[in-house]
Amino acid sequence: MATIDETHDSALQSWVESANGHGDFPIQNLPFGVFSRRGEGHETRRGGVAIGDSILDLSALAGTGLLEGEALEAARAGSGDSLNPLLALGAGPRRALRRRISALLAEGAAARPQVEPLLVPMAEALLHLPARIADYTDFYVGIHHATNIGKLFRPDNPLLPNYKHVPIGYHGRASTVRASGAPVIRPNGQTKAPDAENPSFGPIARLDYELELGVWMAQGNELGQPIAIGEALDHVAGVTLLNDWSARDVQAWEYQPLGPFLAKNFLTTVSAWIVTMEALAPFRIAQPPRPEGDPQPLPYLWDEADQREGALSLDLEVALSTRKMRDEGLPAQRLSHGPASNMYWTIAQMVAHHASNGCEMNPGDLLGTGTISGPEDGSQGSLMEITRSGRQALTLPTGETRTFLEDGDELVLSGRFVAEGAVSIGFGPCTGVVQAAVSVK
Repeated sequence: MATIDETHDSALQSWVESANGHGDFPIQNLPFGVFSRRGEGHETRRGGVAIGDSILDLSALAGTGLLEGEALEAARAGSGDSLNPLLALGAGPRRALRRRISALLAEGAAARPQVEPLLVPMAEALLHLPARIADYTDFYVGIHHATNIGKLFRPDNPLLPNYKHVPIGYHGRASTVRASGAPVIRPNGQTKAPDAENPSFGPIARLDYELELGVWMAQGNELGQPIAIGEALDHVAGVTLLNDWSARDVQAWEYQPLGPFLAKNFLTTVSAWIVTMEALAPFRIAQPPRPEGDPQPLPYLWDEADQREGALSLDLEVALSTRKMRDEGLPAQRLSHGPASNMYWTIAQMVAHHASNGCEMNPGDLLGTGTISGPEDGSQGSLMEITRSGRQALTLPTGETRTFLEDGDELVLSGRFVAEGAVSIGFGPCTGVVQAAVSVK
């Protein structure tokens, strides 16, 4: 488990002036991602580290002679068009590289003249998926979301009996995961209105978002070999924001008996920078205690250390901006806000359960937490909950109303890690603008 060291010092400043006081990427963060310069081809994609309004080019850094040992090994592994080789190295080399980069970017660093030319302005860069994703699994660990959704369909029995015993998940579609900013093309789908005799096919009407975290796997496990919960976080590289775009009308028609399919696999958006487990060390908090009467998880899902510091001190937020709001220069309207500690299951429990049957997991695999909602109005992580399945419309500053997303709407997910005595860090943007459906002949 990552520990606090000199890289988290709240007094630490950087000679990269934009990093000091930066909302997402101060020197205490140093997340990893993949970028290219605007106008360059696909072959120029390479790994980088966000620092303020700039990106430190890992490929260029690896060739300077400023790194050695595990730090050099990690920089070389992160120099290509995906971070999979770096993730596969595990925590040791990743930590060594973080500590060396922190020293190189710290105020007063003697190596500044060598490092400064290696910075690429964020404004001149395109950000890409940080890793090649072979497998994507979406969980359902937000108990308030599960309860809120359950109440809409099963008022007398909102939570199914297995929810408090097992982290529920389903296998998603890795090929449709995209980095922040990818267009959200309204999907076509087969739906059936409650009063219709037969289903129909066309652009879906009930387009929704889901506020989640993305968990990126580091080194994996061999087929048939489970991951013990006490070791689970050693297999996690870090986290991003994740928006699991959802077609609620398709979902209602197709989900019985096998669960989500086309309602969920047309697009999943993630923020582009992996905030590493090392950066998160100051923001580890106790998992909220289970309510009295809830069952104790089975031993393979229970670890005392994980319960003491398996949750994250993270504030999450979603905002909506319509085309008309942007044309009139109005700010986005906040839809929801709440803490990530509303997760009923921890990240370690997700990983341990996923691998408990011997499922092989690999570097770059992506796990979604499922929608993170709170119990009260203003904290729900989807429009399905906020509008009570479309029965209570939202009124926006322009006088427009929304039950679900319309073409031209922009969704912005954001998150801030906060803790007393620590410098706050964030993810960078996780956005998407809804576009009209493609005509199907």
